[in-house]
Amino acid sequence: MRAAQQRVEPALLQALSGADPAAARLQEAMRYSVLGGGKRLRPLLVYITGDAFGARPADLDAPAAAVELIHAYSLIHDDLPAMDDDDLRRGRPTCHRAFDEGTAILAGDALQALAFAVLAAQTNALADATRVRMLTVLADAIGLTGMAGGQAIDLEAAGGASDPARIELMHRRKTGALIRASVELGALAAPGTSASTLAALRIYGSEIGLAFQIQDDILDVVGDTEVLGKRAGADAAHGKPNYPSVFGLERTRELAREHRDRALAALAGLGNAAGPLASLAYYVVDRVQ
Repeated sequence: MRAAQQRVEPALLQALSGADPAAARLQEAMRYSVLGGGKRLRPLLVYITGDAFGARPADLDAPAAAVELIHAYSLIHDDLPAMDDDDLRRGRPTCHRAFDEGTAILAGDALQALAFAVLAAQTNALADATRVRMLTVLADAIGLTGMAGGQAIDLEAAGGASDPARIELMHRRKTGALIRASVELGALAAPGTSASTLAALRIYGSEIGLAFQIQDDILDVVGDTEVLGKRAGADAAHGKPNYPSVFGLERTRELAREHRDRALAALAGLGNAAGPLASLAYYVVDRVQ
């Protein structure tokens, strides 16, 4: 994990290195939001998956940076007053608190565009068909049936009835879609990845994506704000149903483990190369922040 975190940082710095004096405040907000720490889980998934199936490290830097830029954009917008109205992220004021709401909206917009520019421009060593597929995978992960659609479901859920199926759908889209895409992008960067391997990895990514968000729901109830780096108890404060409020805490912990085990089962036919991905599945549900 540390190696992947260290490798993606120069790629992120390069992506954010341009200077535009006419939009200096916007650039500062973009850098503030991306370079302010974080687990770098999504780049980690790109690197681990790509490495497991023979991708060159240099071919993984652009997709790894792209998914983190998208993740940063999503956090900026998720924290806005019109969304979750949060004032703490990664132990620091959220972007709209550190700057202002308009700048935060634009920073998110610009980071989303930058992610696609990085992915398109810095994957020249890959076949054109692979590059187009990567762009499509990323676009699908953040659109109507991905992050944006999941956020829409989240907004509708506030103060409403607790629907278990709808909560799962929200989590699979809002959080899980980009995690699944990160796995898929790493696999696509590897030469000759078979259709059956990609299908298994999509299942793996989908299941750990859901397990990750279920664990986030648990930590929102039992976690500590200082450890999490964001406000604990936010869902309850906003009247949003989550897994513990619907299933109870113990059943929610069981569900996180069940989805982890489904992810592990998807790796069963992929051999020893998938070992690091299996280890990561355990981390997803054992983490405390």
